[in-house]
Amino acid sequence: MMVVTALLSWFLVGLFVRMSKARGWGQRVRQDGPQTHLIKDGTPTAGGVPFVLALSVVFLPLYFTGNAGGPREMIIWLTALAMGVIGGVDDLLKIRSRMTGKGRAELLAREKFPLQFLVALLFAYFAAPLASHELVPGFGPVGDVILLTLVMVGSVNAFNFTDGLDGLLGGVAIIVLLPLLALSPVSALLVAALLGFLWFNAHPARVFMGDMGSHAIGAIAAGAYVLYADVWLLPIAAIIPVVAVLSVVIQVASFKLRGKRVFKMSPIQHHFEHKDIGWPETHVTMRFWVVSAVATALVWWLLGGRP
Repeated sequence: MMVVTALLSWFLVGLFVRMSKARGWGQRVRQDGPQTHLIKDGTPTAGGVPFVLALSVVFLPLYFTGNAGGPREMIIWLTALAMGVIGGVDDLLKIRSRMTGKGRAELLAREKFPLQFLVALLFAYFAAPLASHELVPGFGPVGDVILLTLVMVGSVNAFNFTDGLDGLLGGVAIIVLLPLLALSPVSALLVAALLGFLWFNAHPARVFMGDMGSHAIGAIAAGAYVLYADVWLLPIAAIIPVVAVLSVVIQVASFKLRGKRVFKMSPIQHHFEHKDIGWPETHVTMRFWVVSAVATALVWWLLGGRP
């Protein structure tokens, strides 16, 4: 079914690109970002919508016929869908703002984070009892729920900040999920869907992923590692998303406290693109893939080389 999902994703993303161009559903590129990105202004965004749809269209019939795992898979899929909808609202606001020239350009943090925490709390409530051992010794189920809530919110935002370069997040996500392909059908279907998406997102990208896609990816990665591997292995495999979100936190904190920036730009992938560093976009993407591959290989070894 991975082949079916990949082909369906490829078809739906391609169809979405055509519709987006016909209707002008492009994304406004930030003017303070890398100057090489200015030519991308107007590129269709929200490409996560069709590949999440492709994943869901294949997953649901498999699940209800007993061929896509048990309750763990439904928990992961529902969490990814809910997080994706939050990101999708952000995508919709960006598209509408660019097309009309008015209105809000995105969800505010004070609106987005409470919604993410609510979805993450529901995930943690149902996922914590399925863990094979106590995750936070001495704190009982409440400690586990709090930890998993924070992990889910952190993962969604970390993977979201990793987006921004052609092919970067899609490739990183595929690599991070490789150790879990034989364990989690949702993870396997996401990898297949991302392969179809990358056909159009490879440099030079014909479509951007958008927040719906990045939010769903972060939710599936967190859910799969929590329910099938070990929550503490996620930040190792997802070292690039972790560094990306930390670079934003450090940059903001440093500027507010000291009035100085630590990085040329943030998230960190744009730091390496800056003219003072000078890595081409494709080099940043490939090197971040390599780092992800090494980190995920370490996770595979820590798991005992088992699927």
